[in-house]
Amino acid sequence: MFEVIPCVDVRRGRAVRLYEGDPGRETVYHDRPLEAALRWVDLGASRLHVVDLDATLGDGSNLEEIERLCRGVAASVQVAGGVRSLEEAERRLGFAAAVVVGTAAVTQPELVEALLARFGPDRVVVSVDAAGGEVLVRGWQAGSGVRAADLARDMERRGVRRLIFTDTTRDGTLRGVDPVPVAAVREAFGGTLHAGGGVASDADLDLYESLGLEGAIVGRALYEGKISYPRTA
Repeated sequence: MFEVIPCVDVRRGRAVRLYEGDPGRETVYHDRPLEAALRWVDLGASRLHVVDLDATLGDGSNLEEIERLCRGVAASVQVAGGVRSLEEAERRLGFAAAVVVGTAAVTQPELVEALLARFGPDRVVVSVDAAGGEVLVRGWQAGSGVRAADLARDMERRGVRRLIFTDTTRDGTLRGVDPVPVAAVREAFGGTLHAGGGVASDADLDLYESLGLEGAIVGRALYEGKISYPRTA
């Protein structure tokens, strides 16, 4: 069953979306992230993807607000942003169902292995965020020299079973999905794969499903009513 997972990005305590990950191009959708989360849970969402943008960008933290969100909804919440140590992961897993590792998957792959050993593959998700096939790190502010498909392949070899792929050149743009990079990651990774970046219509969700993905993480298209939600088969 293809799953649409609402995304709640949190910056300076509010639920926002960034255009191509640019902090200078921000749209605020809710003053409180919990309001956004409840909006989707009330419509039937059983899983949410929550990103601490300030932690991702290295200029703050919204952990208290995100903990309030996690404890305030009857849904499974995976939390991304700022997971760079066992201690930071453990802190988040005290209230979240899973943590999402991004930059550290490139810079500290041994941390991913340690997290998997300690918490198990159901509670550790790796996010591969790329532009033109190259993985970006540090809040999408720097290139890594690593190809997305290569990282996906390496993460599976290390025991990762859940992966997120984001096309950063389309994230928050409503420009539609580019199938080429998505297909490359799908070919490289045999576990559960969710993707996001550019979703603008139900046709983009159909495209993801046709490529063999298990789900999509969607933000702006949901907030602005561009796709059907909840999605019917």
